[in-house]
Amino acid sequence: MHSSLQLNHFFVKEHVGLFKASNNYDIFDPTTQQKILECREPNLGIFAKLFRFTDYKRMTPFNIEIRTPEGAKVLSMKRGISLFVSNVDVLDENDRVVGHFKQKFFSIGGKFDVLDSEDNPVCTLQGKWTSWDFRFLQDNTELASVSKKWAGLGKELFTTADNYMLSINSTVGASDGSRMLIVAAVMCIDMVLKE
Repeated sequence: MHSSLQLNHFFVKEHVGLFKASNNYDIFDPTTQQKILECREPNLGIFAKLFRFTDYKRMTPFNIEIRTPEGAKVLSMKRGISLFVSNVDVLDENDRVVGHFKQKFFSIGGKFDVLDSEDNPVCTLQGKWTSWDFRFLQDNTELASVSKKWAGLGKELFTTADNYMLSINSTVGASDGSRMLIVAAVMCIDMVLKE
């Protein structure tokens, strides 16, 4: 696991654009204000690009890569065409599957299970339909949360509506493999639940 994933707070800033088909984010350490990771969709096909501008955007496949600013691969997330629910694979820097996300069919606000490589439950990502607040829960214990309502340094530096804060509970160990899945899930929330 890359050392940048050992932080407890990540500030995610989406790139905005008028005719933007791909999803691009920069991830910052809010304490140092340094960009630590980049999330890009480098190999988006022409048909996927076209469908991204239609009502079928949530159904399009994706292959998202998280890399360091220097270009070293940290994680990737892949999904094929999604008709009703999304099933996303998470791969490490060596393209080995480390986990999956399986969207719940009927859920108010959005919900998906975060599973390890053997399909064992790690936690559940659960959201509110009225806001952009999400929690990662494991047996009713919060492992992490995602919110656009962060009042810290990130809000002062970056003020667009497409920014949010991931906070991982300090009880999740720095070398705990669930950190990879939590960071990967946050990059997929927009595409799976909120588009």
